[in-house]
Amino acid sequence: MAESLAHECTPLKKEYDSCFNAWFEGYLEPAVSASSSRDRYSEYSQRKAEEFQQKCGKIWEEYRGCVHKALKEKGLDAMIQQSREENPLVQPPPLP
Repeated sequence: MAESLAHECTPLKKEYDSCFNAWFEGYLEPAVSASSSRDRYSEYSQRKAEEFQQKCGKIWEEYRGCVHKALKEKGLDAMIQQSREENPLVQPPPLP
């Protein structure tokens, strides 16, 4: 696993990466199977999102906060905001 943007955030990044990878292993294959039905996929996705929040959500928020603090300290937050305004991310189309 790679280092974080800020050295002080690296332990949180490694903890989050491990949590996410463990969660994702149990997500992908059943998600493909559930995608045959929109209702099944929606229910499955909701259940897995809740599971992710329970297992990894707190770690993610701590890591995210650390990175945001580092971005601000490095003066990169204004550049990121400008980039978002000039090239906003577009939401993907909904599933059929």
